[in-house]
Amino acid sequence: MKIRKIGPNNDLHEIKNTKRKPYKIIFFAVVILSTATFFGFKYLKKPPVAICLDSDTKVYNEYKDAVVLIKHSYGYFAKIKGKEIQLTTQDAKEETVFGTGFFVDRDGKILTNSHVLQPWNSSDQEQEKVNTTIRNLKLKIASILTTDISEEEYQSFIERNWQIASAYDESEGEGDYEGEGEGEERSEEPAGEEFVSSDDTQEDTTKVTTDIAAAIPVKEYVSKEDIEVYVKTVEIAVALHDSDDQWLSCEIEKISEDANIDLGTVLLTDHKTPQSVVNIINLDNAVEDDASLNPGQKAIMIGYPLGMDLAQTNSGIKVQLYDGKISKESDGNKIQYSITSTHGASGAPVFNECGQLIAVNFSGVDEVQGFNFGIVAKHIRNF
Repeated sequence: MKIRKIGPNNDLHEIKNTKRKPYKIIFFAVVILSTATFFGFKYLKKPPVAICLDSDTKVYNEYKDAVVLIKHSYGYFAKIKGKEIQLTTQDAKEETVFGTGFFVDRDGKILTNSHVLQPWNSSDQEQEKVNTTIRNLKLKIASILTTDISEEEYQSFIERNWQIASAYDESEGEGDYEGEGEGEERSEEPAGEEFVSSDDTQEDTTKVTTDIAAAIPVKEYVSKEDIEVYVKTVEIAVALHDSDDQWLSCEIEKISEDANIDLGTVLLTDHKTPQSVVNIINLDNAVEDDASLNPGQKAIMIGYPLGMDLAQTNSGIKVQLYDGKISKESDGNKIQYSITSTHGASGAPVFNECGQLIAVNFSGVDEVQGFNFGIVAKHIRNF
């Protein structure tokens, strides 16, 4: 019997190649398929098409949970020689305003108007009023606060003595004097009866008056230059639609530096959008071409006009829907629409008929309803 030898460079090599071929085919097939899938997904996929909601009710149901009621409390503060106190006197009362905002991401970010976050800068008239109040508060503090009062006693001392404080400023020659009628001049004459003395008692009276004046300790008052008065936020919080008067604490994140772009953002302090907010308002789906917004097109607003007055119900806080039509072409910054609105709806989102964000409501005409304005959505991304 002959035994056939298999040569190392012939038959054995051929057998090994035969065994490896299926694995090579599978390997290259997987590589080719994976590559084709990757590039096909990357370059051939189409962006998701936004679904047109096509009714007011559908727009409302889609975004009602994303729209929040904003409550902003602010007041006057004084910094005296570096010590900050809040002023709580009659002419420096803490104030609260309401506005609207809406969630734009899952990290607790809420978009609204800058004037909701800084009401004291909402108009030239408001700024002038606040500046006058600041000036008078500063003068009044300087008229009563003496240098012997400790920092810990500043607040209680000012509150106790505020009724005798004066906003009279001798350097300017004008001001209000506490206790005097409007338009009356501040009297420099001492109060009380005028005593008539004879010649023989004149010397004794003068001596007594001098002795009394010398016995009265001279008080040194804190300088106006050491007193700074300003307005700032005390607390800002938001309430969700369907909540039972529960307020979530916020912090101001950003305010527009452009006076024509009335936008600002706040963040929930935990930086988490509540799970009850099913749909945020997607800015990627906003209409950024404001030239495409024409008079006669639908405009839908979801917000909180009149703040708590309308929002509060027996079953909790409820957001409201108002609709109208675009009534004027955009001027590049704002657009006008015929939506019924009032104070409290500042910062409310305005949608088209498909539910795409077209503007952020920011102002209206108090005397007549149906003339309201929104900052067009194209400014949101730049902001």
